[in-house]
Amino acid sequence: MPTPVPDALEFLLTRRSRPAKTLAAPVPTRAALVPLLTAAARTPDHGKLEPWRFIVIETSAMPRLAAVAEARGIALNLEAEQIGKGRAQFDQGHLAVAVIEVQKPSAKIPALEQTYSAGAVCLALLNAALAAGWGANWLSGWPSHDRGFMTDALGLAPHERIAGFIHIGTETSQPPDRPRPDIDAITTWVSA
Repeated sequence: MPTPVPDALEFLLTRRSRPAKTLAAPVPTRAALVPLLTAAARTPDHGKLEPWRFIVIETSAMPRLAAVAEARGIALNLEAEQIGKGRAQFDQGHLAVAVIEVQKPSAKIPALEQTYSAGAVCLALLNAALAAGWGANWLSGWPSHDRGFMTDALGLAPHERIAGFIHIGTETSQPPDRPRPDIDAITTWVSA
C-alpha cells in the first residue's frame, strides 16, 4: 500500500499561478532561491543529461532586458502593442528565473525528451515557489522565442533556448480560481 502525502496532494489540487503583474517586492533572496532551484532540478531527466540551466534575473537587470525586448521588437517590425507586451514582463518584474533548455547530443535521449524535461523544470520551479509561499508565474511571450533576444539579453549559445521565465515575488492580490479541465472529457481508460 502506498504512503500518501495528503498535504502535497492538496497543494497540487489547489495550486494557482499568480499573475506576474501582481507580484511585488520583496522577492526571495539568493539564499531563499537556492532551495527552489534545487527542487526544480529534481525534475525527471532521462539519461541524466541536465538539458537545462538557470539564469536568475534580478531587479537591477530588468530595465536592460526591457530595453532589449523593445529594440528586438522594433527590429522585427512588431506592432507597438506586441512590443509593449514583450517588454512589460521586465518593466514590471522584480525577480525572474529564465529556465534555459540546453540541447545535448545523445544517441539514447531524443531532443524532444530534453525539451519536455526543460518544461518540467519550469513547472517544478513554479510549484516550488508557490509551495514556499511566494507568488509565481510562468511566462514566455515572443521575446522568449526570438533568437536575437536570447543572444542579446542573455548571451545564449546556438544550442540553447528559453523554456520559460518564472517570475517570483510577493503576491499583492489572490486571483480567483479559473475553470479547470473536465477530467472525464479528456481521459480515456484502456483496460484491455
